[in-house]
Parts: sequence; C-alpha cells; structure tokens
Amino acid sequence: MDQLRDYYAENGVLPSFAGIASLVGLKATSAVSVMVGRLKEAGFLVSMPDKRLAPGPRFHERLEIAESVRAGIPEAMVDVGNDPVLIDRLLVEEPSCTVIVTIQGDSMIDAGLLDGDKIVVKRGVPSKVGDIVVAIVDGEFTVKYLAKDARSFYLKPGNEAFDDIRPQEELKLFGRVTGCFRIY
Repeated sequence: MDQLRDYYAENGVLPSFAGIASLVGLKATSAVSVMVGRLKEAGFLVSMPDKRLAPGPRFHERLEIAESVRAGIPEAMVDVGNDPVLIDRLLVEEPSCTVIVTIQGDSMIDAGLLDGDKIVVKRGVPSKVGDIVVAIVDGEFTVKYLAKDARSFYLKPGNEAFDDIRPQEELKLFGRVTGCFRIY
C-alpha cells in the first residue's frame, strides 16, 4: 500500500496492472489481480467505470501513534498503535460545505492559529458566540472569535495586541472554523 500511495501522490493516478507488478516486484499480472482484488475488498481501491483503478475510501488512511508525544521532557513510546486514521474524516465533516483557507497575520495566535496555517472552514453553518469564524466585515474577510454584547455581534481577535472589530455597515458569517493544520 505504501508504494501505491507514494506513486499516487507523485502521479495523481494509480499504475496499470503491469505498472503495479513492476512497482511491488511481482512477475505475473495474475498475482497483481489477486492482490488488487484483496485491496478492493478491504476498501483501499475501487474500479472506475472505465476499468481504471482509483483510491477507495480507506486509501488515504494513516496509522496513528497510540500515545501522545511530549513537548517537554522526552519519554519512551510504548505503543505505536495500529488503528488507522483518515485525516479527511477528522477534519472534514461535510465535504460539499468545506473549504481550506490560509491564515495571514497574527491576530489569532492565542487561539493557536499562526501565519501560514491552513484552517478548515465549514461554510453556511450556524455559529455561536465563542466559535472561531471566517467573517466578512464591511466587504473584507477576516478570521476571529464571534462575540456579542448588548449592542450587537462583533469579532474578537485571539491576540490582545489587536482591537475588537465592529462592522460599520455589515457583518456576515462565511463559515465556522472546524480544524487547522500546519505545513512545515
């Protein structure tokens, strides 16, 4: 599976049966056929209507380490785990309503959102006070905490160096932030 995943990541498609044979070191395409059949049964691969292979629902699973990793004093790991995790399932609840947005600036650093981070935003869903939202304030996008006082809704930064944002004309909620990831 790792070789197929790496091939797919590099090429955007899966190889032919002959390509799979070469990739995994099998001599006969009949052996590849058996292997592909097992991978289909397990949900790692599917056949498209034109008979080409494509990633199945489990293709992008990754193993999750069973224990957390300390950011302080080093500690031995006991269990590396074997429960697969599909990152998309962790971060994306409803794909048709979800977009990825890149954070720019440092007004949300106390929320753990740093310049360059990618946030997962679920569009058009109800938000409540305290949620981190992407909002359109007087025609411009920003990411902040949704807040409310006796006057109205407003946006609160996650950094004390920044002021609250109150719309002069209009405040629209684009979506609620449901996750975040960082690429190093």
